[in-house]
Amino acid sequence: MRAIQTKDNSKDLVLSTELPAFLIADLVNCPTLPTLPSVAINILKIARTEHPSVNEYANAIERDPALTIRIITLANSAFFSRSHIKVHSCQEATARLGLDTTLAAVMSFSLLQSRGVDVHYQRVWMRSIIASLAARYLATRLCPDMTGPVFTAALLQDIGIMALRATYPKESNNLYTEVALSHRQLSESEQRLFGCDHSQVGAWLAAKWGVPTPLAQRICDSHGEYDVTAPDKVCVQLSGPIADAWLSPHPAQALVAVVREFETYQGAHAISLRHLLENIQEQLPALADMLQITAPPFQNNESLLAEAQQLLFQQTLQLKARLDTHQEELTSLRQRQDELEERSRTDMLTGLANRSWLEEQMHKHFVLCQEQSRTISVVFIDLDYFKKLNDQYGHQMGDNVLQTFGKTLQLLIREGDLAGRWGGEEFLVILPDEDAQAAQVFAKRIAEHLETTPMAHDDQDPIHVSVSIGIACLDDGGFGSADELIDAADKSMYFIKHTGRGGIAVYGDRGASVTPIND
Repeated sequence: MRAIQTKDNSKDLVLSTELPAFLIADLVNCPTLPTLPSVAINILKIARTEHPSVNEYANAIERDPALTIRIITLANSAFFSRSHIKVHSCQEATARLGLDTTLAAVMSFSLLQSRGVDVHYQRVWMRSIIASLAARYLATRLCPDMTGPVFTAALLQDIGIMALRATYPKESNNLYTEVALSHRQLSESEQRLFGCDHSQVGAWLAAKWGVPTPLAQRICDSHGEYDVTAPDKVCVQLSGPIADAWLSPHPAQALVAVVREFETYQGAHAISLRHLLENIQEQLPALADMLQITAPPFQNNESLLAEAQQLLFQQTLQLKARLDTHQEELTSLRQRQDELEERSRTDMLTGLANRSWLEEQMHKHFVLCQEQSRTISVVFIDLDYFKKLNDQYGHQMGDNVLQTFGKTLQLLIREGDLAGRWGGEEFLVILPDEDAQAAQVFAKRIAEHLETTPMAHDDQDPIHVSVSIGIACLDDGGFGSADELIDAADKSMYFIKHTGRGGIAVYGDRGASVTPIND
């Protein structure tokens, strides 16, 4: 970042603008870099004093008779004169214009005079004039006390183009003769070529001339992101796209972009775009004439706005259609993701939770119980003689039994419980906030249901199964992890299997004993 020191009132003010070192060196060494005549330099010196006055401005301007006549003529123009009373002296003209506008006019007259009839500079300045009119209109609505500084910054916002064209005539020739480019596109191209855009170069040039630092900073910020906390900056920043639309070969289409720009700034709802365009059309000829620039032909603002509104409506419909399509695609992707997530935690045969999901949820519940001093019980279930059933009826029948038993578990658990297939013919049920006694009641309901309800049929013959169930409750042992709690329920279940099957066992206090409970 290049920090430019400027003297203002004997105090050091810093203008921050990013310029590559090579660019600064080339600008400094450029023999044709735009310069200001002595009268403009004297005005700038006065502007940097603590309390510049109308008399001081007028006295400096009067040293150049031609400039004096142009300042008086500008003050009497329809743009600045609110009455039929003509001013005849430079002092009266400066008082009517205000110090900021007088400064802008002096610099503009000086810079344009030095460039003669260069059509490229004429086009740059025409954009600046239109932008200054737009910025002034916006400022009267959004920040009336800043109208003068806003007008001046908008009028001088593109002086960096002059410096870049003088320093790099070959590289910038095609860039600045491309009429179709908006300034936003122009800035992007400048960034690629020079490492910065012309607003930053303009701020550097203005600081080199000695303009007041606040004005140089506004030039630097003219093409930046909107700062909603600074209406004066926004007025300058909005003025550029308006000028682009005015000069565009396709103004209605460009005007749509202006409407979009307005939508990004909350305070712009108070602005009538129609009135703004009418104001520019009314004031542009006089101001262009003062600067000896040929104004573009008049436009039919009513039809232009109507066409722009129609284009905006069409674009809005197209955007809505694209958004609807994207939303449908997003919804489809989310559904697909949900399905994949569901598959990743579901046992495909039984529809219950799979082992990995059971383990993940069990660990989460265990941590929660420790943090909140809550309890949890685990019920471990094994279908008895399942291998024998497979051998007798076939694996398809075995799968049918597993599926039916899975549905049975799903029906018997309450909301908040989680039932899953641990593997093979083993199942696990997590019962949050339930003690061992409640878990036993649940286990007995399973056993009783199986006694009366077959899990499959061989032709017309019902196939009943029994289960061995082990229960472990967090309150009944010094369990250090979820795995230890599951292991305790598993051991309780195996105690039943090894002592005859078809029963329920609860893990004893501190893991010291296992008590079978047979129905």
